Amino acid sequence: LSLLAQLCWLFVRSFVLTGPTTWLGVAGFGVELGGRFATGGLARLVGADRQGAPLRLAIGTPRWRVPAATAAVRPFRPRSIGPPYNRWHAGPLAVGAVTHRPYAWGVPIDPSTTADVRAGLAEHGYLADEGLVTAVYLAVTLRRPLFLEGEAGVGKTEIAKVLSSLLGRRLVRLQCYEGLDIASAVYEWNYSRQMIEIRMAEAEGASSRESLAQDIFSEKFLIRRPILQALEGDTGLPPVLLIDELDRTDEPFEAYLLEVLSDFQVTIPELGTIKAAEPPIVILTSNRTREIHDAIKRRCFYHWVDYPDAERELEILRRKAPGVAERLSQEVVGFVQRLR
Repeated sequence: LSLLAQLCWLFVRSFVLTGPTTWLGVAGFGVELGGRFATGGLARLVGADRQGAPLRLAIGTPRWRVPAATAAVRPFRPRSIGPPYNRWHAGPLAVGAVTHRPYAWGVPIDPSTTADVRAGLAEHGYLADEGLVTAVYLAVTLRRPLFLEGEAGVGKTEIAKVLSSLLGRRLVRLQCYEGLDIASAVYEWNYSRQMIEIRMAEAEGASSRESLAQDIFSEKFLIRRPILQALEGDTGLPPVLLIDELDRTDEPFEAYLLEVLSDFQVTIPELGTIKAAEPPIVILTSNRTREIHDAIKRRCFYHWVDYPDAERELEILRRKAPGVAERLSQEVVGFVQRLR
């Protein structure tokens, strides 16, 4: 009766505080506030914080936690939830609220384990191996750029798109090409608007050249390109910056990127240094048509993206073309594996 009373009180309290969009999790079963049954893989139970302190109830996002009126829940360290996304945590009784709805519904999450990264990527249609999952997890957690190198078509660019959708962040893409310079990648001045401003100042009889120079080299005349857009960010979360096919650019552009990758800042002589308030998630890709300088690699987490094995490639084919017969899928995968 005591347990039943606690569950009823938590149900009412959760409904009043968060409305019908919160998932409530109890070890062994799950209930959604609309009456449908929830599977454990769609949620994460919260029983203790990172320092091990007990939590009574966690409702909403991981940054908003509300204590329950009932007795403190016994602390436990939750285990990672991985495929097939239908297991709940075993162990002592623990009551906690799920932080978000399923990944597939487009709700941004903050991955706390490699299992979260793997599950999130899989829900968005990207099946990654253990090495790539670990590299993505470390890059997001430690806020360091991720440098992905591999053959064309192995999914290097796609990982940035999926990660942007998974984390609920805007994707800023810089497509590299031969001859790419700072004016196209970082910033440039709006020269036509500056000339108009100079003509207008002359017509008004402005005599101070210094004040005019300071005015025309202000931020309102600055055209922001992808790298500067990513560093300045938006009012929300910092974006995902994709620098795609870096091997197509020249070595001077690589040298310019060193400041961006190490300190997340750019220097504009007329304005000074512009530094990101919160670093964006930076992903660089290369098809290895030429060797990238070691100075770039030292500032990033490096991972070689290889072709998938037969088992993973068959699973990818099942997801991308579910209507294809199983035997035909196996024959296609086998032929491609032999061809490689």
